[in-house]
Amino acid sequence: MMKDQNKKRLLHNTFFLYCLTFSGYFFSLITVPYQTRVLGPEFYGKVGFALAMMAYFRLIIDFGFILSATADIAKHRDNKQEMAKVYTAVMYAKALLTVISFVILLAVCYFVPTLRQDMFLYVLAFSSVAVSAFLPDFLYRGLETMKRITIRTVTIQAFFVLMIFLFLKTPQQYYFVPLFTLIGNAVALIFAQMHVSRKLKIKFVRLEKGYLWKTVRTSSPFFFSRIATTVYQATNTFFLGMIYSPGSAMVGMYVASDRLVGTANSAFSPIADSLYPYMIKNRDFRLLKKIILIIMPPVIIGCIVLGIFAKPFMALFLGPDFYDAGAILQLLLPIIAITPLVYMLGFPTLSPMGLAKHANNSTIVSAVVQIIGVSTLFITGSFTVYTLCFVTVISQFTVLIYRAIVVWKNRHTFSQKEPQTHVSEA
Repeated sequence: MMKDQNKKRLLHNTFFLYCLTFSGYFFSLITVPYQTRVLGPEFYGKVGFALAMMAYFRLIIDFGFILSATADIAKHRDNKQEMAKVYTAVMYAKALLTVISFVILLAVCYFVPTLRQDMFLYVLAFSSVAVSAFLPDFLYRGLETMKRITIRTVTIQAFFVLMIFLFLKTPQQYYFVPLFTLIGNAVALIFAQMHVSRKLKIKFVRLEKGYLWKTVRTSSPFFFSRIATTVYQATNTFFLGMIYSPGSAMVGMYVASDRLVGTANSAFSPIADSLYPYMIKNRDFRLLKKIILIIMPPVIIGCIVLGIFAKPFMALFLGPDFYDAGAILQLLLPIIAITPLVYMLGFPTLSPMGLAKHANNSTIVSAVVQIIGVSTLFITGSFTVYTLCFVTVISQFTVLIYRAIVVWKNRHTFSQKEPQTHVSEA
């Protein structure tokens, strides 16, 4: 009976995560083509560069708590006092990291002339990211109550879409993109904090000495893993912006292609996100295998079809100026094809096996591969957007191969009742 209830909860949370994801598809389907047509490749690339730069600060502020704190909440969901301590420690840590990040941002913008010219854009983008980082998603994920996150996020997205259509009319208004996101996130944060305090009855509490530092230390492996992931995501855009300039059409085309790949990849994250706390408690590896076998065939077929029609698709979807972006999309499509396996063989599989450290290590190894590859391109004078895509695909395959090898070598743990190591010790 308990196992059936757990599966029902998993199905419920997966449903809401997919509602969340597909709402993102719907709003992107409306706003991205509108933004690309109004802003053009140059200004769209400028916004994309700013958002890519902010990805670093988002990761610093979050510091991997979306994974470590989610696991802690999942394990203590029946203990209000322990959840309050986790919640308090995470929020305090994020506040400190936000101050440090903002000081770094101002220093970087001051010393880099190309960034100083658009400082208002970067401050707006940072503010939006910082406010979003304080949304207590880790709490709702750990409690497996995704309905609240879904309603909140869909509301923010709807507000953003409405504001973009009403006010974004010229390329010079590109700063409206982070501004409207900031407003939506700020309103969502106010309501989220009210719900946590009044409905969930979770409030800030006094922490014993060393608890805050312990929380940060426990999350650090997840932080380094997620930082490593940005090497082939935000860092690519950052490098291209430095080489071609943030306002380059080539940067805009890469940002558009990368965003489509990221949107497609996010279709698989709801399953992995909802499976993560479920697998920690239930270790249902048979269910995990069934999900992989169902997902992979249509994903591979879809990537092949999209690859054939990539250029006309980009021109139709984003506008004629983005026809050549189809060539970039074709090179990045293998990433979409392997993403379900990368997600499933990550924390949902390795954490209940007591091997969460390998989920982190795999992304770090991949980052090293990416850095070596990009450095080689610079040294040999062959750095282009196309060779960068090639190196990125190789680094992503490194993650998959690493995780697959670890899972296969430790497959005997599937039958064990408890993982060998606690997730927070990884």
